[in-house]
Amino acid sequence: MTEREELMQLIRELSYEEREVTLASGRKSNFYFDGKQTTLNARGAVLTGRLFYEELKKFDGPVEGVGGPTMGADPIATATAMVSSLAGDPIPAFIIRKEPKKHGTGQWVEGRKNLRQGARVVIVEDVVTTGGSSLKAVEKAREEGLEVLGVIVLVDREEGGRETMEAQGVALRAIFTKSEVVAGG
Repeated sequence: MTEREELMQLIRELSYEEREVTLASGRKSNFYFDGKQTTLNARGAVLTGRLFYEELKKFDGPVEGVGGPTMGADPIATATAMVSSLAGDPIPAFIIRKEPKKHGTGQWVEGRKNLRQGARVVIVEDVVTTGGSSLKAVEKAREEGLEVLGVIVLVDREEGGRETMEAQGVALRAIFTKSEVVAGG
């Protein structure tokens, strides 16, 4: 079994559920991907880090940071940073807060000191539906003076997120699509 197949199996076992839910976008759905169940699993974290790191290398030029909106991006960015360091190509992680820190510096981005002004970064997330939270993360990263190369997600729900992001000039890459995950389940 390849690492990609193993990660898909974990997603099917731990993250995919068929039940009625309300998504972050406000939409109702009869299925749910809780990516954190997979990315916080010990083996899932290793596999996620490896596959995201491989996907990062497909962007033109160097990638100097990887991060995204808390909570979904936190384990992905950390796993990817660790794998990159083990590969001798350390890429620091960062986290974008939902709101600025209420004390101290009032910052939006944690881990900012690891990134130079103008650093080339990739936003990561566990799941994309409409693309709204990913686009907000792209906007916050740009406001911080970072150059966003694109977005990588663990699962694209195939509900318009890709089209929305590409209409804004943001490339979206998905490790898996809903169709791929559900096809084998």
